Amino acid sequence: MSSISVHAKPSTNFAEKVFETLALLQQAVAEFSPVTQASSLGAEDVVITHLNNQHRLNMPVFVLETGALHRETLALLERTQAHSKVPVNVYRPSNEKVIAFVKTHGQDAMYQSIELRKACCQVRKLEPLAEALKGQRAWVTGLRREQSHNRAEVPLIDRTDLATKGQIKLNPLANWTWGDVWHYIAENKVDYNPLHDQFFPSIGCAPCTRAISLGEEFRAGRWWWEDEAAKECGLHAKT
Repeated sequence: MSSISVHAKPSTNFAEKVFETLALLQQAVAEFSPVTQASSLGAEDVVITHLNNQHRLNMPVFVLETGALHRETLALLERTQAHSKVPVNVYRPSNEKVIAFVKTHGQDAMYQSIELRKACCQVRKLEPLAEALKGQRAWVTGLRREQSHNRAEVPLIDRTDLATKGQIKLNPLANWTWGDVWHYIAENKVDYNPLHDQFFPSIGCAPCTRAISLGEEFRAGRWWWEDEAAKECGLHAKT
């Protein structure tokens, strides 16, 4: 069963949301350049990249290839790079640091403690993220308020890090529902990660992501062995 058939149920004001999102993306390019889109190749991110390409916004996209992604995600990355009109840049962790971390703490260190899991995220995601954001005034994410309690108040324009990092975070899908996302994908025939069809609504590194069951929360499959309040890797942590 496809995610489209299950989830593609738009809000009554779906057209207004698309207009709002496109307007924010156009504002990002006009007022906040240099600006880039962060993509994990999840459903929300492929929607933003499609809008970016369709409306010729020429906003570069970057993907953090952590060295631990699912093969389905890597295949989608290749297809995205092949068909995107805008550049899709890939940032990877330091191979030496990954090897040193695994040598010291083991391949399954993330299951041993929150501290080790976050240390793994630091090496594989946060350090490459810092490289990807060098010289950028703003970056675009696929965060939505509906995704989790931690993200319930995500603003369209987040200036939290402006004073400390000099960057603005833009969340053009903040008001979208999961049904809106899949309705857009269905309407526009957007390529997406087939793991979504296997009940993976939120997809990260393979060791830290599982399918969810009926009734579980949206991000229940991410770091499922941890307390709900800890379920962020640091990419979207508030300073």
